[in-house]
Amino acid sequence: MNFLGNILWFVLGGFLVSLYYFIVGVLFCITIIGIPFGLQLIKLAGFALWPFGHDIQSDTNDGGCLSIVMNVIWILVGGVEIAMIHLTFGAFLCITIVGIPFGLQHFKMALLALIPFGKKIS
Repeated sequence: MNFLGNILWFVLGGFLVSLYYFIVGVLFCITIIGIPFGLQLIKLAGFALWPFGHDIQSDTNDGGCLSIVMNVIWILVGGVEIAMIHLTFGAFLCITIVGIPFGLQHFKMALLALIPFGKKIS
């Protein structure tokens, strides 16, 4: 079932979301200061490409205080906007029964988009 969900997700817009995350992540990696943020966006791109069958967990090596500082900077710079977009799409998709699985994936992506540092995708 995860395979079918991933194929439908890919065709119905997952590829575009993933491509957007990847391009912005590469642009962030151009500067030295932006490399950690770019790597998180590339991690989001991989998750946005095939979200079904994956879970978000706290990483055992979460980085401690640095992870918290990076998450605060991330939230202030643009994490809230990305998370709100995913929450909005998730709410609209959950209106129909067919869209509920896709809406739930957007909710998972909203959590990762809000606080990506110290999280891993399994």
